[in-house]
Amino acid sequence: MSTVPPRNEIPVQYTWDASSIYPSDEAWEAAIVALDEQLTQAASYRGRLTEGAATVAEALNAVETVYRNASKIFNYAMMFYTVDSNNQSAAAKFDRARSFFGKAQAMTAFIRPEMIAIGFDTLRQWRHEDDRLAHLGHYLELLEKQQTHVRSAEVEQVLGMAQDMIGTATSTGGVLVNTDLKFAAAVASDGTTHELTQGTIDALVTHSDREVRRTAFESYADGHLTYKNTLATSLAGAIKRDVFNARVRGYQSSLDAALTSNHIPHEVFHNLIATYKANLPTWHRYWRLRKQILGYEQFHAYDVKAPLNQVDQPISYEQAVDWIADGMRPLGDEYVSVLQRGCLEERWVDVYPNQGKRMGAFSSGSYDTHPFIMMSYNDNLFSLSTLAHELGHSLHSYYSRKTQPFVYANYGLFAAEVASNFNQALVRDHLLKTHTDPQMQIAIIEEAMSNFHRYFFIMPNLARFELETHERVERGQALTADDMINLAADLFSEGFGPDVTVDRERVGIIWAQFQHMYMNFYVYQYATGISGAHALAQGILDGKPGAVESYLNFLKSGGSMYPLEALKMAGADLTTPQAVETTFAVLASYVDRLEQLLG
Repeated sequence: MSTVPPRNEIPVQYTWDASSIYPSDEAWEAAIVALDEQLTQAASYRGRLTEGAATVAEALNAVETVYRNASKIFNYAMMFYTVDSNNQSAAAKFDRARSFFGKAQAMTAFIRPEMIAIGFDTLRQWRHEDDRLAHLGHYLELLEKQQTHVRSAEVEQVLGMAQDMIGTATSTGGVLVNTDLKFAAAVASDGTTHELTQGTIDALVTHSDREVRRTAFESYADGHLTYKNTLATSLAGAIKRDVFNARVRGYQSSLDAALTSNHIPHEVFHNLIATYKANLPTWHRYWRLRKQILGYEQFHAYDVKAPLNQVDQPISYEQAVDWIADGMRPLGDEYVSVLQRGCLEERWVDVYPNQGKRMGAFSSGSYDTHPFIMMSYNDNLFSLSTLAHELGHSLHSYYSRKTQPFVYANYGLFAAEVASNFNQALVRDHLLKTHTDPQMQIAIIEEAMSNFHRYFFIMPNLARFELETHERVERGQALTADDMINLAADLFSEGFGPDVTVDRERVGIIWAQFQHMYMNFYVYQYATGISGAHALAQGILDGKPGAVESYLNFLKSGGSMYPLEALKMAGADLTTPQAVETTFAVLASYVDRLEQLLG
């Protein structure tokens, strides 16, 4: 049996370095004690901001200190728990850190209401009276736009105190799928077995043996279906949290809360959905092509990543870093040097699967740390692409934190998914240019189509699912597991079209397999992100004058600009459907190229 090792068997060079945040648990404990004192200091400014510019500056500095240290405390604890969710000590540490973050939110919640009460004319005048406030022009503009959705200091404090509690649905769903859920092993056609975990599922559903793919897909779905009612209750709880937050803050809906708070017009979301639906024939053509090439009488969802090539060359982590670095060289020596140092020397990346490691991949870190990446590398092109994606996030964070003051270091989710998909686009172009063997070309295009499948097929469908489930709750309707499964099955059946045989229950449980669903209207940004990424990458690949500098300036801008304006500055306009249409044209071109390569 192919098994996944326990955490303690992973070589240390392939694990991320939590000691770069705190050298020991004792140092982490001391930081918590210090944070309590810092919270008391920050809270002492409550009711005093009207004293003048100096008091506002001191209060904002005290709050910044709290959040910078709370973020470090949280990230340190998170790093142990996400890679070994079976570790009860790590779970306790993470829960404690999350509670402290909620406490920090509650004790500093007075800042925004009190600043709004002062008045923006006065605040802008104070900017010129105290140099410590001089950089806050955009911050005040944002606050002024948000003021109708900011509650009184007392209400904001209660909301802050409640965050840990109302986040229980999210944490319950995460614990269930990452810790308690167990899957039957995948079984190959020769009877050998492969251990199925959150870290190995991606490798198994791309396996050349159809029986491995089928049994992995079915076992993974069945594991979630076993707990479908609990998972549905958890997700429904998160949706009710979104509806509650939107109503408390005076937004028209959960979607309005997600978009307006991030300064994204509603048209961006609806244009994406409409453009996706209009381009479904491209996906139907791709499924039909796959079915013909593979020669299957029935083509199932577990066949969408069946390899069409004969390349069986493992790609080591170190080789992946080299190829990614080569692909990113158009951005300059500094970018590549930081990337290589992070991957190979500073241990930014927790690389390989192990027992208890949570699903998926992500980039994390805080203002006072370097970035960190969690993934489950499986020695293939798909994992190489995932690493490139997360490095896009990490280098975005690196440049933003290096360039911007703390208040503008967070660039927001809408811009985030551009930088990650941008890296994949550049690396993919490099691999296609440097690997001319037809079978390798097919493998690279298959990886591209797998990436598009995730971001331009699954995510738009989940965004439609998210819209409908939130609207049902907003109308006072119930959400059961079967409701969710049937809704998702309908949406994915439309996307797959007539050439894919859909197992409704197993396809319909896909919503339970993405923790992004617990983040209010996050998933649509994958599709807008890949669209913006291809627009920006094309400018650089075409040698457009100033394109590299504009892109690096976008990374460095952090949250100092509105996301749509920052992207326009870099060369991508996402206010119209054009970028999404153009990216669907890229998708269609890959299908064309695949047809040519396969005769």
